[in-house]
Amino acid sequence: MQILTLRDESIGGDLLHTIELRVENEMMTVRELISARVHLEVDKYNAAVENTSLRTLVQPTEAEAQLNAHSYQKRGKKFVDAEKQVFVALDAFQKNRFFILVNDQQVSDLEENILVDEVAKISFLRLMPLVGG
Repeated sequence: MQILTLRDESIGGDLLHTIELRVENEMMTVRELISARVHLEVDKYNAAVENTSLRTLVQPTEAEAQLNAHSYQKRGKKFVDAEKQVFVALDAFQKNRFFILVNDQQVSDLEENILVDEVAKISFLRLMPLVGG
């Protein structure tokens, strides 16, 4: 079993956040990486006793939160559906809303394989929309 450290970085290279992800296999696809990350973040959020801020790759939309408020209540906070968030994250990746760098090389295909080893450097670069456009 390997532990990958996933880094959220700004376009300027500033480290914003890190996440440790345990992986079983020495190879995984970009799709599996995104899915594993989202599941880890959502599971951590849903397991928290208190209402914590949701810090995930992608956020539930305001409309989703309002429409599902009655069914997602759990211990005084909203429960987040991991599978819906995986779908949103995969869609965002395909629409270039964030990029993934593996050992400083951009991966662009969800089915591209990643070698998981102790020296793998995986960075997520999230693009910020421009104000007014």
